[in-house]
Amino acid sequence: MPVLTTDAESETGCPNCPSYDLLAESMEGIEHTCPRPRLALAAPAPFAEETSCQCQAPHEKLTIGQAHLGTPVDRPVRVYADGIFDLFHSGHARALMQAKNLFPNSYLLVGVCSDELTHKYKGFTVMNEGERYEALRHCRYVDEVIRDAPWTLSSEFLEKHKIDFVAHDDIPYSSAGSDDVYKHIKEAGMFVPTQRTEGISTSDIITRIVRDYDVYARRNLQRGYTAKELNVSFINVMQKKTCEVVTPGCGLFSGLTRWTSEAQEKKYRFQNQVDKMKEKVKNVEEKSKEFVYKVEEKSHDLIQKWEEKSREFIGNFLELFGPDGTWKLMFQERSSRMLQTISPRQSPTGSPTRGCSPSGSTSRSPSPPFTWIPNKPLSPSSPKGASASISSMSEGDEDEK
Repeated sequence: MPVLTTDAESETGCPNCPSYDLLAESMEGIEHTCPRPRLALAAPAPFAEETSCQCQAPHEKLTIGQAHLGTPVDRPVRVYADGIFDLFHSGHARALMQAKNLFPNSYLLVGVCSDELTHKYKGFTVMNEGERYEALRHCRYVDEVIRDAPWTLSSEFLEKHKIDFVAHDDIPYSSAGSDDVYKHIKEAGMFVPTQRTEGISTSDIITRIVRDYDVYARRNLQRGYTAKELNVSFINVMQKKTCEVVTPGCGLFSGLTRWTSEAQEKKYRFQNQVDKMKEKVKNVEEKSKEFVYKVEEKSHDLIQKWEEKSREFIGNFLELFGPDGTWKLMFQERSSRMLQTISPRQSPTGSPTRGCSPSGSTSRSPSPPFTWIPNKPLSPSSPKGASASISSMSEGDEDEK
């Protein structure tokens, strides 16, 4: 199967895969059942859905040199060409003829893009997709038509249709944000160039019709088409009738024609600007809808997160400051400790009395308890120590008095 990679190849052009030889040997007896090129041209070419390639034999990768030599001999070389093919003309037919005759034994698949893709990436078409499909089916060089072909070829598409090579003119085709939509095909060695036919194209044909608009409009009016069918106004019809009467060499005729051409050019340019403005407004509306949707989604998430955080905050607040909260218990515990600290101690009931009065009565005020505070012993030889001991003795005597 063709893949969009540039893996190393052997001398024969087959991928260097360790299991490739074993796979080829195990499937050697399977014959190719790929569709063959058309010989009888009494019927149009089939669509891909009607004759899809269901061959079970290994579809080996080929080089261009091998294909030119006519190998493989048991199946045709599958060549793919794609395009819009609007107003199918001789330039299209010559390109397909070249693609068909690239190799001695080739099967030509032609992909035609749908109206949706074409209008998105290239522009409006004269023929719709059904008419373009049918035009390709009746070309003698086409063996199979693939409807709704992709704009850019992927490896999955190439593998699905077992495509060996892609044929197109070698001019870089810039589209869909790419400088060349066939660049990856060229890098994979699967691109085969064809030659364009100068002087003929779909755009050239449309240019002729637009340039000679009056001639073709009068032509169809003479053939019975109405102004409504031609989408022309009553003034344009009367002008065409007047032009048929007035001599072509008359100055009035040339001036009227020139004035009409300038007016139509301004009208078309203005219409193009209006269409571009409509497209921009449409894009802005789509982007604004997408932006509003994202803002709503974000706001919904923010509100949900805010509700969750608020519930969590309220729960933590109640747990801390509620009737049975941690803060109340801590406050009560600290209050009790403070009360115990600032309340005075009561005197012990078993304290001895200070002494008796001369009258033999006992003193009502108990003496303060005596607490011995040991001092640091001083050396008796030191005069300071001696004075300190004397002072302490005197203080004891005063207490006794």
